[in-house]
Order: sequence, then C-alpha cells, then structure tokens
Amino acid sequence: MSVDRQKALELHRRARGKVKTYPTINIRNEDDLAIAYAQGSIYPALEIQEDHDRIYEYTGRGNRLAIISDGTAVLGMGNIGPHAALPVMEGKSLLFKNFGDISAIPMCIETHKTDEIIEFARHIAPSFGAIDIEDISSPATFDIVKALQSIEIPVFSDDQQGTAAVVLAALTNALTVVGKKTTEIKVVIQGAGAAGIAVADILLYVGVPNVIVLNSKGILGANNPFMNHIQQDLSKRTNPENLRGGLEEAIKGSDVYVGLSSRGTLPPSFIKTMNKSSIIFALSMPTPEITCEEAEAAGASIIAMGLTTAAYNAMPNLYIYPGLVRGLLDVRATGLNKNILIAAAQAVASEVDKRRMNERHLLPDLFSDETAPRVAEAVAQAAITEGLARKPVPPKKIYDDTWQRLFGGYLLRM
Repeated sequence: MSVDRQKALELHRRARGKVKTYPTINIRNEDDLAIAYAQGSIYPALEIQEDHDRIYEYTGRGNRLAIISDGTAVLGMGNIGPHAALPVMEGKSLLFKNFGDISAIPMCIETHKTDEIIEFARHIAPSFGAIDIEDISSPATFDIVKALQSIEIPVFSDDQQGTAAVVLAALTNALTVVGKKTTEIKVVIQGAGAAGIAVADILLYVGVPNVIVLNSKGILGANNPFMNHIQQDLSKRTNPENLRGGLEEAIKGSDVYVGLSSRGTLPPSFIKTMNKSSIIFALSMPTPEITCEEAEAAGASIIAMGLTTAAYNAMPNLYIYPGLVRGLLDVRATGLNKNILIAAAQAVASEVDKRRMNERHLLPDLFSDETAPRVAEAVAQAAITEGLARKPVPPKKIYDDTWQRLFGGYLLRM
C-alpha cells in the first residue's frame, strides 16, 4: 500500500513533531513549585549523590531511551543527514511510546565521526536507561555499539539486533510450516550492512550450518577484495563451501533467502534454483527485492516482506523493539546479548497459534495486545538468567506491568 505524499506532509505539518514531553505532576501554587523544583530537588539529588542507583527511584531515567543517529543510513533513503533524519527518528520514538510506553528521545547529531558519536553517547548516558544507535552506516554502527558495551546501560542498534530477532522469529515458524530444521538448512543473505551481518551472526549462533552473505560485490570470502573489517571477520565464519561469484551462484540449492539490500535485486529465475519449499524474506524497504506475486509465481513456498502493509507476511522490527526495551528497562539491565535476543524472538514466534500457522501467517497481528508484554517478560527473565539485571523480578510481573501500562489504564492513573 502506497502512502499519499500530500496527506503525509499535512500530518507532519499539523503535528509539528510526533512526540512531546509532558508533566507527570501538577504545579498549582508556591508550595508545589518549591517541592518540585530547586528546593525540593535538593533531597533526591543528595540521595543519588550517595548512591547512583537511586537515580532510578527518584527520576525518569528508568523509562527513558536515547535514539542517536547521524542520518547516514536512514531506512530506504541512505545518507540524508541528521536534519532530514529527524522525522524518521521522531516516528521511531512514537512507536516506542505507543507500543512500549517508553519515553524515547530522538537525538540527530551533526557528526559522522565514530569517536565523536561514541563520546556523545557516553556523555549523555546518565540521563537514559538505554541507548539505541539508529540508522548509522556500517561498519561504524558496529564499532559504536561495541565501544559502548562498557557503560552501565544497554546499548544496541535496532538495525542490527531488532532485525536479527524478527528474522529469527519468522524463520522459526516458517521452518515449522515447511518441515525443515535449523541445523539442516542453507541460508543466503543478500546485504552485508548492519542488518545483514547481525542476521548472519544470530543464525550462526543458533546452529544454521551453511550461511552465505553477499555485499554489493559478491559473496563474502577470500575471493572478495571489497570487504570492510566487519565483513572480513564474518567471511571466516560463513560460506563453508567456499563459493565464488554473486547471488546466482550463492542461491543455488539454498532453502532460505533473506534480502536486506535494495529493490529488484532478486530475479524470479533465481528462486527456481532453490531447494523445494523455499523461503523468501524480501525485507528491503520501501521497495523489496522482489514482489510477492513474482516470488510466488517462481515457486517460493513462504514469502515475507519488511513492510507493515505487506500482502503476505509482514516482518517489521516493530514486533521486537518495544517489548525488548521495555523488558531491559524494567529489570535495569546492564547489557544485551544473543540469548536475550533469542528469548525475544521465541516470544514473538510463540504468539502464533500453531493450529492457524501457515504460509501466509507466520507472525502475530502487529496490534496484538499480547506481543509487547510477552516479549518484555521473556527479555526480562532472560536478562535475569544471564546475570545482566540489577533489579530481578518474579516471573510474570513484567508481563502484567507492561499489559497494564499499554492496555489497562495505567497511564490514566499516573
């Protein structure tokens, strides 16, 4: 479904920003003012000075996320710069709020230097419970996230971890439908940017034996001289058959294709060389690598798109990131690892009634009132198990709290 340009511009012009801050307390007289502002703030400030963990008790840090972008890899548009990236980051903030009740602050910054972005994130960390490195080009995004793992809050990239988790969730159910096993398949990933590399990494972690990744010059491997340092590292763990060439050579005899590249890059004839019951995830946005109709006509058994308006299976990261961050914040997590991502993916996959799961129904409804609470619960418990939670909670509490936040009138009572 296409979006009308004039309607979109008018909505943004009228809204003048898709998120805003609002007070959580009222100031009606001088006493209220004194308690809420300078005089009253002295006491929590002294408490926090004595014990930094009390910041979560006396401030909004525990529900605040920074979305940092330099605008170099904005979805579907590429390097448009920080100014033009702002409406996209505001949209992401809106979804964090609506689907996770998270106060996400868009922060588009005027620098492309990796070390400056890292320092910026370090300096603002005391105000936030987590940081999302968003729409920053690869390999810089990997270097930034890696460098920031030493700070006391989770730092992730939805382009990486969010995409990896939603692909894993959809693939889990797709393999069930076609009767194949994770440990017996060959997966081809077209696109070796942040998303493609993260997807390859998590698929290797869960035991996929044969993963082939391609950048714009061909298959990652010893015979591809056009690789950055992240791609070079990945090439040592992928392409076990030492294939050479491009997509045509890589896709023969494969079971799964994951497209994270650009429009029209998967010819229908290539699908005919895949194994029986092939799975096509064409996730490039706003236009996928191949249309649903073309993929179906070429013989694909399962087809999915990254678009929320996809006619077949929709696979946006929206399934993952609101619940992921909600769960991390609510246990005051200090980090994020692959086991936590797997827990998030499993939570999404398990939301589909297995009796109704089929080729066109792999994931739950985007507006299901169960998805974000169940992902948050799974993430929280996984963080506790992994030793990354500063505030352990009993099972089901995060699910109940998240459901109340989103659907039970929690916000109206605050």
